[in-house]
Amino acid sequence: MLSSVDKKAWTRRLWTALIGLIGTGVFWWLSMPLPFLLGPLAACLITALMGAQLKGVPTNWLNAVRTILGVAAGSSVSPSLMEQLPQTLASASLVPVFLAISLLIGYPFFRRVAGFDKPTAYFATVPGGFAEMILLGSEKGGDIRALSLVHATRILTLVSLLPFLISFYVDVNLSAAPGVPFKDIPLKDIAILAGCAYFGYIGAKRIGLFGATILGPMILSAAASLLGLIENRPPTEALILAQFVIGMSVGAHYVGVTRDELRRVVSASAGYALMLAVLTVLFGEIIYLMGINDLLHGILAFAPGGQPEMVMLAILTGADITFVIFHHVLRLVLVMSLTPVLARWLA
Repeated sequence: MLSSVDKKAWTRRLWTALIGLIGTGVFWWLSMPLPFLLGPLAACLITALMGAQLKGVPTNWLNAVRTILGVAAGSSVSPSLMEQLPQTLASASLVPVFLAISLLIGYPFFRRVAGFDKPTAYFATVPGGFAEMILLGSEKGGDIRALSLVHATRILTLVSLLPFLISFYVDVNLSAAPGVPFKDIPLKDIAILAGCAYFGYIGAKRIGLFGATILGPMILSAAASLLGLIENRPPTEALILAQFVIGMSVGAHYVGVTRDELRRVVSASAGYALMLAVLTVLFGEIIYLMGINDLLHGILAFAPGGQPEMVMLAILTGADITFVIFHHVLRLVLVMSLTPVLARWLA
């Protein structure tokens, strides 16, 4: 039997899901891009800021949804991977430059505009993983609440902007179904994909791999794809569910935001995210002008949104997921490597 606390939590989750469904319906009716992702995101964001007591899905459910994206990324890997390696490495060599410019712009911005202390300003600036930046920032004396809002706002702003930027700069149909329906996929492929999701996540978690929910399933499903064991990605229904849950979860982060936080933290974070969006387009243009890859791949590779959100956008746009995710993994590795070096200064 559920306790009264559990019943209240699940009531709030059902209410959040209903609001997300209404947002999806509105975005679908208006023919907006990515209605299953941006619809629940916008609806939950607006109602949270209006004071609604929303609650996202449990962490283990969110992790399960992320494994779907990991499997989708890995199952998209083809034998042409090695042929594309030189251009991937050439593009990835610019990731440290992107990070350096982000720090030079963001750190003084958060110190002066938002009034953050050194640890909070640094971990707010660095576009790393959402959970990792909050955890490491709190260990170094940063403001957990501020960091949570900063990174939620970064992801929210970029995920909301990118579909419109991509539609403006690149001729991509964002309304196409993100895969094949469940009924058209052989049960063998479904079983292998599910196994890759479960065992990939468990294995990656045990060895302490960051981003285990995505990288573990991605590695196993990539191996299965290269070996010819599977010929399909997760079904359309699973990818739509992943969009909905992620959009709803990002929007629900804003429950309980005060006017002062909205004015000082959220507004500064949105401003910094817009700077990052401009920087992303600039690096995308550089990749295109250097002849390394097209503008779509350049934008998706450098956009510092959350890893699950960027994988989702790569899937929905039909981009080369291996190229895109390599850049994001490298960015996270560099960010995690920088932190011990800067620990003494941050103290």
